[in-house]
Amino acid sequence: MLFFVVHEHHAKHLHFDLRLEMDGVLKSWAIPKGPSMNPKDKRLAIMVEDHALEYGSFEGEIPEGMYGAGTVVIWDKGDFEIKGGSLKQGRLEILFHGKRLNGTFALAKMSGKEKEWLFIKRKDEYADDNFVLKTVMKNSKEGR
Repeated sequence: MLFFVVHEHHAKHLHFDLRLEMDGVLKSWAIPKGPSMNPKDKRLAIMVEDHALEYGSFEGEIPEGMYGAGTVVIWDKGDFEIKGGSLKQGRLEILFHGKRLNGTFALAKMSGKEKEWLFIKRKDEYADDNFVLKTVMKNSKEGR
């Protein structure tokens, strides 16, 4: 199995970074509103640069003046399986085994867009129509 991590990133604006181990790197998407376990939510996921596998365990401060300056904490991590599709096809069906992300999700490239994807929870036993995103960072202004 491959590993994933979701970073809670308190930069200029709070967002979440989904990172999937693929081809020896972490393929990465910034999710401005964060992941949702509600199948009705279609979350924008913007593909960003690949990161080294070692970045999967990073938590800490990115200094002012550097790209992404702010605090980074791990929101979730675990294993995942690709159940269908590919990056090249612009569509993945992913089965997550994490503490917060569980079950099947679709990651689908938006038509005519270069870096914009949608991250969507599939209806399964882990789906939650009443899901409320909570941050994990103590003293966060958002979500606690």
